[in-house]
Amino acid sequence: MSLDKSSMSVFERHLTLWVALCMVGGIALGKLAPDLAHSLDAMSLNVNGAPVVSIPIAICLFFMMYPIMVKIDFGEVVKAAGSPKPVLLTLVVNWAIKPFTMLGIATLFLGVWFKDMLPGTEVVKDGSTVELYRSYISGAILLGIAPCTAMVLVWGHLARGNQGHTLVMVAINSLTMLLLYGVLGGWLLGVNHMPVPWQALLLSIAIYVALPLVAGYLSRRWIMRAKGEAWFREKFLHHLTPVSITALLATLVLLFSFKGETILANPLTILWIAIPLTLQTLLIFALTYAAAKWMKLSYEDAAPSAMIGASNHFEVAIATAVMLFGLSSGAALATVVGVLIEVPLMLFLVRVCQRTKGWFGGTE
Repeated sequence: MSLDKSSMSVFERHLTLWVALCMVGGIALGKLAPDLAHSLDAMSLNVNGAPVVSIPIAICLFFMMYPIMVKIDFGEVVKAAGSPKPVLLTLVVNWAIKPFTMLGIATLFLGVWFKDMLPGTEVVKDGSTVELYRSYISGAILLGIAPCTAMVLVWGHLARGNQGHTLVMVAINSLTMLLLYGVLGGWLLGVNHMPVPWQALLLSIAIYVALPLVAGYLSRRWIMRAKGEAWFREKFLHHLTPVSITALLATLVLLFSFKGETILANPLTILWIAIPLTLQTLLIFALTYAAAKWMKLSYEDAAPSAMIGASNHFEVAIATAVMLFGLSSGAALATVVGVLIEVPLMLFLVRVCQRTKGWFGGTE
């Protein structure tokens, strides 16, 4: 079965290329204008004299998140009670398994096997000095506890899965993150010996999830009431997409402008980070897909469940890493590597789903 990419925008099909171009552009910017990113990051909200939220990055990340949230129809969540098994599977994988396998795999590779290849220390946002490998593990942790991006709708569509289930899980994960992201993130970062105040994580989730979530919900209702659903989907969302893309690319350029010297001095750093992230994605997909077959789910529910578990909400992970540790941190770089590998990996897993559809017998 051929892989139909017609539902993907040019940006989505070539996301890896855009990230690579941002990497090159950011490194060049860091060389040509080294003070620019520092000046932008210095524009921040301070609490007790310490910088907490970078205003330019907060603006960029809001416009990255808002288009995701405004697409969610929370009215579909109540219908999930009719099919509890795929919802339960996705929640268990995303919140009871995935964060801990990510911590284990990242620690094994980055903290043990690759530790000597990731030398050096860095000063993070609170002024403390940490070893770089711990910062990279922290970025991996933030990816591991941020399940399901808007692009999972694309993966589910390409795999010919149940889009209703996918939409419901996007909504449920967004709501669950409000409750679990701060608690789970604070605990796992502490295990990695990079503890952060729980207030900082709560502030992060409030700014980067709750605010765009509420804005998306309210504006969706108002626009549909005023203009109708057809205008909302065909006009509003169409014009909103370039805004989200521009915000994401601008954020990535800034991140790489800070990390240029590190990447040039250690050109294999991206590879060392990508290896455990790739293995984590493949492991979670395999576990979820196998569990779906064991639970006798239909293929239409099994495919998106596995896709949701395998993919990451990298927008939230990037935002949180920047807020907690700063633009120049290894944690922020690790979250960006998650973006770099997302599309090729997920397209590969879509093909795996298509070729194994017969494992699930009859389909709905």
